[in-house]
Parts: sequence; C-alpha cells; structure tokens
Amino acid sequence: MKRISFALVLLLLVLPGCHRFTASATSSDPASPDDRQQAHTAGKFDFYLLNLSWSPEFCHSHPTAAECAQHSTFVLHGMWPQNNNGSYPQHCSSAPGPADPSQYSDIYPDPSLLHHEWTTHGTCSGLSPDAYFSAARKAFHAVVIPPRLANLNKQISMPPDQILGLFTASNPQIPPSALALSCGGNYLTAFEECLDKSFQPIACSGVRSCRANTVRIPPP
Repeated sequence: MKRISFALVLLLLVLPGCHRFTASATSSDPASPDDRQQAHTAGKFDFYLLNLSWSPEFCHSHPTAAECAQHSTFVLHGMWPQNNNGSYPQHCSSAPGPADPSQYSDIYPDPSLLHHEWTTHGTCSGLSPDAYFSAARKAFHAVVIPPRLANLNKQISMPPDQILGLFTASNPQIPPSALALSCGGNYLTAFEECLDKSFQPIACSGVRSCRANTVRIPPP
C-alpha cells in the first residue's frame, strides 16, 4: 500500500470538511456533509479532540520545514471542537487571531498553520485567541510521550492497541477510553485525546481509532 505522507494530510486539512482526513479518524456514526456544516455557533460543541501528529511522516518529504528543525516526535496539530455524533463546527466567526502569533511559535512554528487552526477551529471554541492557544499548549504539554517512541532510532511496527498502551502506561491519569490513534497507509499519523470543555480527559464519542493490524512508526 502506498505510503500517505503527512504533507498530503495537511493539504487536505485546509479544504472544507477535510480536517478529519485519516484512514482511521472517521465518525462511527457519520453525519452527512450537510449535517456537518450546520453547527457554526461558537461554544456549541460537545468536546475537544486534541491531535498530536507524528512529525516524521511530514518531515520525511519536507526535511527543511520549520516544524522539522527540532526533529520532534509528536507535534501539536490542533485542538478541535467536536460533537458526539461525529460532526464538528468550523469557521464560526471572522474574529481575528492572536495579536502576537509569535508567542505561540513553540507549538506552531509555521504561522500559516496557526492562522488556519484559529480561523477553522479556534473561532468555534467560544474562547479568545490567547485563551484557546494557551489551553492547547497546556493540553499538549500535559501528554507524556512514551519513552519507546520519544527515543526511537529505527522504524518499528506494532498493533494500534499496543501503541495506545504505551500512552496509558506513561499517562495513567488518562483513561484508555479517552484515547484514539490515527494511521494512513499503515503508518502512524497521529495520537488523539478527547477532552471536555474544562480540558480534562473524557471518553471519546464519534471518533474511530486506527483499524490496521500493524502500524509502522518511522523514527524522527
């Protein structure tokens, strides 16, 4: 099966209705395209989906990209308002983003991605830009990356449940029901955590985890 690069995922993310494009992160109760576009009121959603992308998938084809300079493992992709039925609000207002985007360069070294995340998802949170990105940063740093993945120096393969087991072992405060895994072409693309509106772990609803038998994980 052809490998799906994170670059392709990012390209599709900027298209309407495509921010959940992975081989796994689809709703278990899919809403129709029309249903997905109905909820546009800021603050009207059920929970957040925190997405930490596996950067080697993107950096494999973009080694000089800003986000690849630190040879990271998981990087913050976004914290997305989500509904229990699998739908999600987008583009809830034209409110401007942070007055000083550079203060979030540690989590979004590419300003265009920060802008995309705010206009597409952040405007639906009901939070100010600074409150939204500060909460996303805190949620990102609260996740402990399992040592086996943080210190990876060669490609490995393992079942999705085993990968999630590494996360639950390193993050005992997060119940397994709050976790999901995304994959594409049998390659790891992202780790996901469901959070309530107080940014505490909550059981995922309408989020399907990776169904591959074995997932390949390339090193940074």
